[in-house]
Formats: sequence, C-alpha cells, structure tokens
Amino acid sequence: MHRVLRAEDARLVPAYVGNSKSFSRCSLVDKFDIARATRLMTRKLVGYAEVIHALVSRFDPKASIVLFGGQAKERPYPGSTTVSTVNGGIATMVHTLAVELAPLRVNAIHPGVVGDSPAWSGKPPEVLERVRVRTPTGRLATMEDIAGAVIFLLENQAVNGVNLSVDGGWLLLWTVTVDAIAAMKLFLPKTR
Repeated sequence: MHRVLRAEDARLVPAYVGNSKSFSRCSLVDKFDIARATRLMTRKLVGYAEVIHALVSRFDPKASIVLFGGQAKERPYPGSTTVSTVNGGIATMVHTLAVELAPLRVNAIHPGVVGDSPAWSGKPPEVLERVRVRTPTGRLATMEDIAGAVIFLLENQAVNGVNLSVDGGWLLLWTVTVDAIAAMKLFLPKTR
C-alpha cells in the first residue's frame, strides 16, 4: 500500500477491514446470526467501497487497487453462506470498479488455504495434509506466495479487472464429496 498512499493519507485507511475466516462459522442457516453477517458485509463490501471513495481523488492515474476475497466464492461449504456471498460480491465489485475508475486498475486476490497463515497454521496437520494432497502443486500456498501475487497485481500495468486465485490449483481438483463436506465440518462449531 505504500506505493499508493502518501504517509498523510494512511490515517484514512481502517486498521482492520475484516477477516472473513472469523465469520465463516456464523452462517449455518439454522443458526444464522444477522448481526455478525451484517458486520462482515459491512467490513468487506461497504468498507472497501468507502476506503476507495475516500482515497480515489488522491490516486495517481497509474495507481492500482487490490482487494482481498477468498475461495469460498467458488467452493462453498456448510456454514459459508455469508462469506461465500461476500467473496462473490468482491469478485463482481472488481469488475465494476475497474470500469468505473479507469484508468485506475482494480484487481482482487482470492487465496485458498494459506498453510503458514495465522488462520491455518494452528490447524491439525491431518487437516492441512488432506488439502495439500488435493492440490496439483503438492504444496499449500504460503504468505510469501500471497504477497508475491499482490505485488504482481499492483505492478503489472496490463492487468485490470482480474480475480486471481492463489491456491496452488486446488480449485481445479475440488469436488464436493462426502469427504470434502466432512473435512469442512471440522471448522464449524459443534452443534448440540
């Protein structure tokens, strides 16, 4: 972000836009929490739009914006109704903003399982291994992979309106099976 904002503009950017992982567990239809769902939608969809609105007049015409979504838009799982919907919204927001804000470039990154991230590094090894073996690269994405993808989207002047999946190809092999649903249920709260 240091390439886009001047130091005096940094105060306008919220310190926390939102981590959708913390909200993915609140979307079971029978236990739907409208307040938590509204917070996620506000933080990501409205939050991104408001930050861009506040800063757009300060952007250089060659500036680039990168939003963060996630793979739940393509791979819903039990309990992902809100996060899947929000990530789908980010994907379409990228398209509308790329047209509306031209010549500014707007892209999004949609990470899969990032094995060394705070959200995933504490998971049981067998959970991460089940994902790794279903990934064509044979490895989980890393935080360094995500940072490299963001830099690519920020710097490549020919890339605009792109929703980039960074998941080692996991999306290619994902099939919703009984095993896949059972694996995703490991992340849901226990029901009574």
